[in-house]
Amino acid sequence: MNHHAPRLEDAFQTRRDFLCKCGVGLGALSLSALMQNAYAGESHAAMDLGTPLAPRAPHFAPKAKRVIHIFAQGGPSHVDTFDPKPNLTKFDGKVIKDVWKEAPFSGTVFGSPFKFQKYGQSGIEVSDIFPNVAKHVDEMTVIRSAYTTTPSHEHSMMLINTGSDRLIRPSLGAWATYGLGTENQNLPAFVCMSPGRPLQGEQNWQSAFLPGVFQGTYVDSNKKQVEQLIQHIKSTNTSLAEQRRQLNLLAQLNAEHAAKREKEAQLEARIQSFEIAYRMQMEATDAFDISREPVNVRAMYGEGTQARQILIARRLVERGVRFVQVWQNSWDHHSQIETGMKSSAKEVDQAIGALLTDLKERGMLEDTLVIWGGEFGRTPTVDANQNVDQSKGKGRDHHNKAFSIWMAGGGVKKGFVYGESDEWGYAVVRDKMDVPDFHATVLHLLGFNHEKLTFRYAGRDFRLTDVSGEVAKDIIA
Repeated sequence: MNHHAPRLEDAFQTRRDFLCKCGVGLGALSLSALMQNAYAGESHAAMDLGTPLAPRAPHFAPKAKRVIHIFAQGGPSHVDTFDPKPNLTKFDGKVIKDVWKEAPFSGTVFGSPFKFQKYGQSGIEVSDIFPNVAKHVDEMTVIRSAYTTTPSHEHSMMLINTGSDRLIRPSLGAWATYGLGTENQNLPAFVCMSPGRPLQGEQNWQSAFLPGVFQGTYVDSNKKQVEQLIQHIKSTNTSLAEQRRQLNLLAQLNAEHAAKREKEAQLEARIQSFEIAYRMQMEATDAFDISREPVNVRAMYGEGTQARQILIARRLVERGVRFVQVWQNSWDHHSQIETGMKSSAKEVDQAIGALLTDLKERGMLEDTLVIWGGEFGRTPTVDANQNVDQSKGKGRDHHNKAFSIWMAGGGVKKGFVYGESDEWGYAVVRDKMDVPDFHATVLHLLGFNHEKLTFRYAGRDFRLTDVSGEVAKDIIA
């Protein structure tokens, strides 16, 4: 070991050494693109990986090129929204065992406090709490046969977002961007917007064992100013040119570090995060600033946090973002369901209606898949903890055996109802769709055979649907 002060001749023993090490510095100028070629783990051999976020062709021609998933966290009641049950109204207040001897559950029947009516040429029935959404039923497939394995928020949210209710697995958005890349390198491929962090937070949009570049980028939509939505989006002290020089130097150091640690996922993810943060300064300010929208468009979406983030979702997919998840964390109505559901629906009804109108007018609905739904449904009876004599205080408990989801655009049938629950809304009786089926169907619309979209990790080829999942072909146009 040398103990004297560093000297130039210690670093370069020959002219050849000098030229080689200078070449590393020049190569660093393009390292940010080259580093994208390295993946953590082995990917399915059938996929042409290219660079992680570069646009890639799926297995077959897709119906949808992008997704907006409006996630109604808490478990919206299917029998009060998109799955009317006249029997509940007819026997409201009766003990279920008295009117249905074979009932596999107990409790007091609770008729919906809302009215349903038929909309559009399809005549699909929708609750009156969604008057604007209902105007678009002729663009939708309403799924009335979804079900899941558990009525626990934590487990069901993990399951519907990642395909596993217990283990750490990549989210649906991460799988979609892993398969398709993105069309805009200056914005994240997968954005998750929520007013405050929802239950379990990052677990719902994680990349898990997929490379970190595919993890959802969280945006707190409670914030209004772009500088608050995305911290440090503007540098006050350093120019873009100077930042580029700094990143080039950092890339050179990381390249030397990475060369000794082949395919180290965390290092590669960090390099990618530096690059995307730099590029976002060029375009994110525009994408997240809804003040740049015409006044009439902002008025069409309405006021409030939900309206703002749904409008931002349209601006993001319009700019090439592949997957946007919009969270509404207010659908857990154990009591006060009449006032609570009206309030929750009002927060999003106008904005969702505007989104569907807006996408259609821009020619984007055809290849944008819009999804609405939560993690499970609600019971056909009064929540066991509620006083049944106080009608305005009634609510419904968690229920996993039947619930509703709707999809619009992106290659699904228009004005179509898929599946059916029984006359009480308790269990699915036709065309069951569990969570792996839901995921398989979404991936199919994006152009993927869900059994072949895999990632090699710990000696096994993992997939979103694990070892099950059937595509609901009847809903595909």
